Amino acid sequence: MANDILLAAQGLTKSFGALRVLHDITFDVRGGEVLGILGPNGAGKTTLFNLVSGDIRVDGGELVFAGDRLVGQPPHRRCQMGIGRTYQIPRPYVGMTTFENLLVAASFGGGKSEAASYARCAEILRHCELADKANRPAGSLTLLDRKRLELARALASGPKLLLLDEIAGGLTDDEGKALVALIRRIRDSGVTIVWIEHVLHALLAVADRIMVLNFGEKIAEGAPDEVINDPEVRRVYMGIET
Repeated sequence: MANDILLAAQGLTKSFGALRVLHDITFDVRGGEVLGILGPNGAGKTTLFNLVSGDIRVDGGELVFAGDRLVGQPPHRRCQMGIGRTYQIPRPYVGMTTFENLLVAASFGGGKSEAASYARCAEILRHCELADKANRPAGSLTLLDRKRLELARALASGPKLLLLDEIAGGLTDDEGKALVALIRRIRDSGVTIVWIEHVLHALLAVADRIMVLNFGEKIAEGAPDEVINDPEVRRVYMGIET
C-alpha cells in the first residue's frame, strides 16, 4: 500500500442546522505519508476527523479507504478496517491499568482475544515508553504519559491509518519533542498518519504535506514550506498581512 492512495475524500460536506462546517473538501492520503492539517479554531478540522472515523455522518461526498467505501460504515467497523484515532483530551479508562487499556483496544478495536493480544500490547507499551507503567492505574499517569497511552491504545487496534487530533497540545517543549520522536517512530513503522495540530513546529518536524482549512473550506495544500509561506495561510492562520 506504500505510496498508493490509502484514503480518498471527495467533496465532503457537513452542516449542523444552518451552520455549514465543511464544504466540498477533497484530498487524499498516500500510504506511508504524514499529512498535517492546520487551521484556526472553528475551521472544521475535528469535524473532518469525525467524518472519517464515523463519529458523525457525512451530509455529502465520498470517502474511500483502502479501496472500500466508508460512508455508511459504523465507527467500530472502520476501526476494524484499519482506522485508528486519538482525541484532543485523553480519556483513558482511569480505573484500569495502562496495560488493561491496551487490551480493551486490541480486543474490541482489533478484534483479537485478550490472550492473543498480550505480546502485541507489551510490545506497543515498550514502543511508547510506557512499559514501566504497565501496571499503574491509567488515571495516575502524567499528561505526557496519557498522550502516550492515547497513541498506544490507537496502535493496539492495528491501524493502517492513524488520525491524531492535537496530540501535542498542553505539553512543555521537552515533552513535545519526546512525543514528536514517538510519532516519527510510528511513521517509520509503516503507519500512515493524518495529524491536526496547533503546535506548528511539532507538525513541521514530521509532516510530508500540509492542508489548511478555514471556515470549512480548503485554502491550501502542498509541501510544508510552500504552504507556510502562502500569503493567504499567513493571513488566516498566523495573522500576518503580506
